[in-house]
Parts: sequence; structure tokens; C-alpha cells
Amino acid sequence: MTAPRTGGRWIERWDPEDETFWKETGERTARRNLLYSVLSEHIGFSIWSLWSVMVLFMGPGYGIDPAGKFTLIATATFVGALARVPYTFAVARFGGRNWTVLSALMLLAPTVAALVVMEPGTSYGTFLLVAALTGVGGGNFASSMTNINAFFPLREKGWALGLNAGGGNIGVPVVQLAGLLVIGTAGAGHPRLLLAAYLPLIVIAAALAAARMDNLAPVRNDTGAVREAVRDRHTWIMSFLYVGTFGSFIGYSFAFGLVLQTQFGRTPLQAASLTFIGPLLGSLVRPVGGRLADRYGGAWITLGTFVAMAAATSVVILASVRHSLPVFLTGFVALFVLSGLGNGSTYKMIPGIFQAKALARGMSGEDAAAYGRRLSGAAMGLIGAVGALGGLGINLVFREAFLASGTGTAAFATFLGFYAACCAVTWAVYLRRPAGRVAQAPDPAANPQLTSV
Repeated sequence: MTAPRTGGRWIERWDPEDETFWKETGERTARRNLLYSVLSEHIGFSIWSLWSVMVLFMGPGYGIDPAGKFTLIATATFVGALARVPYTFAVARFGGRNWTVLSALMLLAPTVAALVVMEPGTSYGTFLLVAALTGVGGGNFASSMTNINAFFPLREKGWALGLNAGGGNIGVPVVQLAGLLVIGTAGAGHPRLLLAAYLPLIVIAAALAAARMDNLAPVRNDTGAVREAVRDRHTWIMSFLYVGTFGSFIGYSFAFGLVLQTQFGRTPLQAASLTFIGPLLGSLVRPVGGRLADRYGGAWITLGTFVAMAAATSVVILASVRHSLPVFLTGFVALFVLSGLGNGSTYKMIPGIFQAKALARGMSGEDAAAYGRRLSGAAMGLIGAVGALGGLGINLVFREAFLASGTGTAAFATFLGFYAACCAVTWAVYLRRPAGRVAQAPDPAANPQLTSV
């Protein structure tokens, strides 16, 4: 029995696997929390990806070359990835609703800082520091996913986590569209208009979370779960796969506009008019990936995604060599869509994997469900952090490719090899059924019957 907490909006009993509880009160409460979680995470993603837009405003007067701009966005990616680890455990320490409010208000710091320094003549070191501050927006994803994971039953986690993450991911194309609006109307010399517009949105997101969200008292910091998740090989295997899906999404989102400017000579307005398309489609399709994984099994959808990403990357390489912008855009947008599908399917795999471990240990019913929530919640922060580091890797590989040759062709060849490795790992670990394999608990990553009940 969990000791009650006082203050705030605390729910003492939460059992989403109980169908009666779920139909009577659980579903309504979970969906309400999901809605406001999406809003806060959406703003967080916008602030995290802010520098993918700010670099489009930084003309010759700023004195920063393309390599320096890639470093700025890589810095934001890196700090956001690291922030995901403590953010994951903050939910249990402070409560999901309380931490959502606090983490939303923390977004004011990087936004105000950028508002102050965004002008020619500011030192590069200052820009690096402010770009690092935007990493707090990257942390919002981990706490939001951990919180929503606790609200929903296993049979709906693919859809719920996909919708939560997809709604958050849309923050990337939205801030890019807002940047396009500013550049197209006021010109590239007015980045502060974009920054000022986000200040009231941050306050509104925090206020709505405070008024409408809840804390779950049964969720507790569990260092034992963290240690167990760290020791479990599936945490690191799924981290590797998530590098391929989310790492691609966030890395390409941050770099797309800069690649268009550097390799294809697009102006800031031309780049901004194209940059948002891929992230928008990739965000919208993420819940679809989760829903498909609910129905057919996460591993099959993930494998198909990586095969298709390898094919799309081959198209991008061909376009890069031939300097064909239409073909390049087609292949690149396809990469965004496929990475969005893979984001939904990989995150669906995580709770199912730990549910199967519980069954293998002889647990059943609520005991197995509680074990799955406990371990998957701890693992999600680690997996999300490592996956976000994939975005850092993409930006650094782009930086080196452009320094060496002035094009991104070598970078895409590197990514192609990585997607091939992801295909091999997904097949070998979650789908292959070698002859003579000893009997064990069914793998929920590949078994739609297990993952959707």
C-alpha cells in the first residue's frame, strides 16, 4: 500500500490494466493528462530545435561558417540528450504534473537568453552557451514519455506513446514554420520576433499543466529498477535501434536547413520554406507507427522501417552526387516519414519486452504489468538519451563531411551503413527463430498478440 502524498493533484490508486477501473475513470483521466503532456512537450521540442532556425538568421554579419553553425546545433542536441536521463527520474521524484509545470517554466531561460544575445557582434562562445541552454527542451521528452507510460495499459501504449511523442515532435516543424513566417515577412534580420512569440506560449503550457494534470502516487523513484534496466541487454539494444529512428529524426531536423543552404545554395527564405516539411510529416506519422506496432508487432514494423530507410538513403546519395535538389528532397522527406514510423514502433517494443521478462519469471496479471511499467519507465530515459545522441552524431558527421568535401555525400554513405546494421540487429535479436532454440517466454517485440493485449 502506497503512503498518500499531500498537496498538489495526487492520485493514490492507479491500475490501468483493470478494465473496470479503466472504463469508469482511468481512460478519461489518462487522456486528459496525455493532452496537456503533448502541449508541454511540443513547446519543449520547439525550444530544443530553436537553433536549427536561428542559424538561418545568421548571415555574413555574424561571421560564423557552416562548420560553426553545425557545432551550434550539435551542442543543443548533445545537452538535450544528456538532460533526458535526470528528467526521466524527476517524474517519480516530484510527480508528473509538478515536473511538467517546472520543466515548462525552465524553457523561459534559453528563450530569454537567445532574445538578449541574438545579434551580430555577439561572441561565438556566447552563442554556444545559449545553444546549450536549449537542451532543457530535449529533456522534456523523457519525462513526458515516462509519465504517460505509467498512465496507459499495455494494450494502448503504442498508440498513446506514439501520440505523445508525435505531438511533441511537431514542435520542430512548427518552430521552423514560425521562422519561415518571420523571414518571409520581416526579413532575416529579425530573429527576436520569433523568440518573443514563444514566451507567452511557454507560460500558457505551464499554467494548463498546473490546472489540468495529475501526479500518480504509486510511481516512485526506484533505484533498483534503474540498476536492473542498466544491466539488461535489451535496454542497450533498443538504445541502438532508437539511435537509428529518433536519432535520425532529430539529427536531420536540426541539419536539414543548413544542408540546403550549404550544399544547394538556398537562401534563408528558400531553406526555411522547405525545412519544415520532413519534420512535420515525420511527427504526424509517429502515432501510426505505434498503432501498426500494436497490431502487427513492433519488431516487424521496425525492421521494415530500417529497410526502407536504407533505400531512401540510397536515393539521397544518388541525388547528392548528381546535385539534383528535387530527388534529394524526395529521398530526404521519405527519411523523415520513415524515422517517424520507426520512432512509434521502437517505443512500443520497450514495455512489451519487459512485460515478457515478467512472464518468463512466472509473474502474471497485475504483478507482471507492474513489473513491465517499472522497468520500461526506467529504461525509457536511458534509451531516449542514447537515441538523442544519435542526432549529435548526425550533426558531427555532417560537419566533417562538409569540411572535407563541401557536400554531405560521405555523411549519407555512413548513415546507410548504420541502417544496415540496425536491420541486422532487429532481425537477429527480435525476429530470428533459430532451430533448436530452447523454450522461453514469447518475445513481445515480434508477437502482436502479446503486445496488443
